[in-house]
Amino acid sequence: MKWSALAACLAVFASYGANAQTAGQLVKGASDTSNVLNYGMGYNLQRFSPLTQINKDTAKNLVPVWSYSLADDRSQESQPLVYEGIIYLTTHAATMAIDAKTGKQIWKTKVEYPPETPRIVCCGINNRGAALFDGKVFRTTLDANVIALDAKTGKELWRQNAADVKEGYSMTVAPLVADGVVLTGISGAEFGIRGFIDGWDPETGNHLWRTYTIPSPDEPGGDSWKGDTWKHGGGSTWITGSYDPELNTVYWGTGNPGPFDSAVRPGDNLYTCSVLALDPKTGKMKWHYQFSPNNPFDFDAVAEMVLADMMVEGRPTKVLLDANRNGFFYVFDRTNGKLLAANPFVKVNWASGIDMKTGRPIEADVTTDAREGKKVMVHPSWFAGAKNWSPMSFNPQTGLAYANTLSFGTYYKTRSVTYKAGAWYTGLDRSFSPFEFGDAPRGHLKAIDPMTGKAKWEVPSDIPRYSGVLSTAGGVVFTGELTGEFEAFDADSGKKLWQFQTGSGIEGQPVTWQRDGVQYVAVTSGYGGAYSIFSGDERLASVPTGGSLWVFAIRPQ
Repeated sequence: MKWSALAACLAVFASYGANAQTAGQLVKGASDTSNVLNYGMGYNLQRFSPLTQINKDTAKNLVPVWSYSLADDRSQESQPLVYEGIIYLTTHAATMAIDAKTGKQIWKTKVEYPPETPRIVCCGINNRGAALFDGKVFRTTLDANVIALDAKTGKELWRQNAADVKEGYSMTVAPLVADGVVLTGISGAEFGIRGFIDGWDPETGNHLWRTYTIPSPDEPGGDSWKGDTWKHGGGSTWITGSYDPELNTVYWGTGNPGPFDSAVRPGDNLYTCSVLALDPKTGKMKWHYQFSPNNPFDFDAVAEMVLADMMVEGRPTKVLLDANRNGFFYVFDRTNGKLLAANPFVKVNWASGIDMKTGRPIEADVTTDAREGKKVMVHPSWFAGAKNWSPMSFNPQTGLAYANTLSFGTYYKTRSVTYKAGAWYTGLDRSFSPFEFGDAPRGHLKAIDPMTGKAKWEVPSDIPRYSGVLSTAGGVVFTGELTGEFEAFDADSGKKLWQFQTGSGIEGQPVTWQRDGVQYVAVTSGYGGAYSIFSGDERLASVPTGGSLWVFAIRPQ
């Protein structure tokens, strides 16, 4: 072999190595300030950065560095990933690699869909992001496929179908790579699916295991379903789980049961509205906790399961934090699932509290009446919950969770419903509008004490925020408004430090990293999620659609 040919081969291998994310790098993702390797800014999903260049004093000097058009007018809820100066980003329709310094597109791979796909998606056509591992980019698609792309070229390496889109299954979830396995969840509880979590081989795409969130009659928990109701029991898994490498345990939230009419499915309906602790190699369940047994109110529990180390009763404890859609903020010992705290963080009227001995909610008359088919006003809203999918941040330095909470209730009433494959299967009475907002602010950005549920401070918003939250060691909290403003707040006081109008509503997940001595913060902008579809909020009529990625840094002085 000629030396020139050998040198070319070595160059290829060297460049591939620079793009091959290792398991060790993923484990250290939360402390890697040069890259953003994990969904949630780390396996712990804390969405916290130790960077300090952007801080309380300098945030006012933030300016846009560049903006990239996503050529897409759907809701943009994706989280960017960053590795070695390249941003990897998804929409429902494409995957992109972008030069993080210049904003120039490196490659773009489009997703082609069958014509029936958009009709089966519940609450907005979107995608929440990708996973990186071993030189590959992993993503899911609306027609329930899992895809691996070459990180250098965008070329498709393998594709596997997880479920039949015609039966109401879909995927918007960002995959999770844990212990060498690609994990994915599923959407579609509103269409009577049977939920699950899958494990895939990252190299070949071979299907390794499936853990159903709805047990069959011969499986543990199967007796919590009556007759054949388990076959269409819901239990979606559409938000990415967290991972503790030391315990080798994945923590994944599950969604609402189907239909909403709980009278037709007596029993606790395991494992809906729960957190599952799983072995990533096998999918075997280590423990579970159900937040809302026999839930009638769409209080799904898919949202982020945040991992932290906290002092509890004077002892350092490995905890799991969950600001649940049902209105209670939960703290668990994640080594064994023991409940340590459960307190309301918004107005709650469906339960008076959580029984700390049994872990079960102490249900109120509102819930009893709802099961009897009466029309009730539910707080928090059955439609949106106390906090919707929008991920919160936990700052280990302040010990506070920063979350976009919702401050309205909704009317609820059921009707009979018959299952039909691919059709809505909710059992909700739609003869009236569920919304009665009033004049109060519809949402608050809150700094919450996890052990008490009480807010150190809160910032109201007339139109609720549906963006993710990012906090930093610089004492800054980033989030965004549906009217387009990207915002920075003081983590200690809630004082607004800065804002920038991005041109469309923000429903994305901000991230930050540092390269060549400069700290950057980025967020996707693009309006069109569940609130815009269902709320009828006329104040948003003038907010343009159109997706973009914005990157900011401190203006040189």
